[in-house]
Amino acid sequence: MFEETVQYIQQAFNTKDFLPLHEPVFLGNEKKYLNECIDTTFVSSVGKFVDQFESMVASYTGAKYAVAIVNGTAALEIALKLVGVDEQSEVITQSLTFVATCNAITYCGAKPVFVDVDKDTMGLSPTSLASFLKEQTSQKAGGCFNKTTGKRIVAVVPMHTFGHPCRIEEIAVLCKQYNISLVEDAAESFGSYYNGQHTGTFGEVSVFSFNGNKTITTGGGGMIITNDESLAKRAKHITTTAKVPHPYEFVHDEVGYNYRLPNINAAIGCAQMESIEFILNNKRKLAVQYENFFADRSIKFVKEMPGSKVNYWLNAVVLKDKATRDEFLKVTNDAGVMTRPIWQLMTKLEMFKRCQAEDLTNSSWLEERVVNIPSGVRV
Repeated sequence: MFEETVQYIQQAFNTKDFLPLHEPVFLGNEKKYLNECIDTTFVSSVGKFVDQFESMVASYTGAKYAVAIVNGTAALEIALKLVGVDEQSEVITQSLTFVATCNAITYCGAKPVFVDVDKDTMGLSPTSLASFLKEQTSQKAGGCFNKTTGKRIVAVVPMHTFGHPCRIEEIAVLCKQYNISLVEDAAESFGSYYNGQHTGTFGEVSVFSFNGNKTITTGGGGMIITNDESLAKRAKHITTTAKVPHPYEFVHDEVGYNYRLPNINAAIGCAQMESIEFILNNKRKLAVQYENFFADRSIKFVKEMPGSKVNYWLNAVVLKDKATRDEFLKVTNDAGVMTRPIWQLMTKLEMFKRCQAEDLTNSSWLEERVVNIPSGVRV
């Protein structure tokens, strides 16, 4: 049934060899900068490439400050701590997300509360969020409190699924209305825009991931961005073991984290940033081809919404039901074309299934139907 789709994808990538979902491409100065980094011996968390990479990301996204972190999950953990998330608080997020979102919340000692997503964006739904905040919370001195648990809701964490921006402006309005911090999980959306503004710049603080399978990579790596100078300074301080600057003494003024991105990883990141426009244009051309191919078929290609510009990190299609999805996954993978289903809902995982959740009809519908297809850069 899906053999024609397999053939088309193989033709699009001009190969009948095993076709991965997404692999990194190194097109420019990666080796040169790595050699330079090694020659200087500054390969750990101090070095010029760390500062340069932060500056390049801040400039590209339009954020005032960027702080390079060892990976995206650690970046989200620190971002949550920056806005006050702790063991006495809760964080609203989506159940349809990669597990790292909820892991980071848990690292802070907090509990996630789940609301639904929108079908078209696959990201956190402002309608579901508004319903929960109106019906399940109350405003008291010090913030917004969950009527059921009595705990303060400190943050909302929407995730831009596969690079598709959620309705982040509406979410930002609700957060301001209910005195809740907005922390964007923009891990997958580097190079994506909503109404002309880069994802990650709507929140009080936000994070990107530069894992090996992302749009650009540092091998492993992440970034915190913010327009708040005090938050940026604190992020850099606590992720550098909270060491007080001194020529030789070891003075630490609080419990810190060894979370800074190594210079050797940042060197790769700088070279990747030099190729970002080529990478994004290349991926967009592939997405257009996919959109045209699936236009007259029963499989729906997930395309960008009006007002959004998507990086098309991972292209996604929607099958008619779970049985059809499972057949699609088998046929494609058996043919050496790697595809994978969207994540299992967090509320089905043992560690999160007892967390409070709103109606998740859209999340469940998407979970049964969405599949990622090969999305790498063709060179």
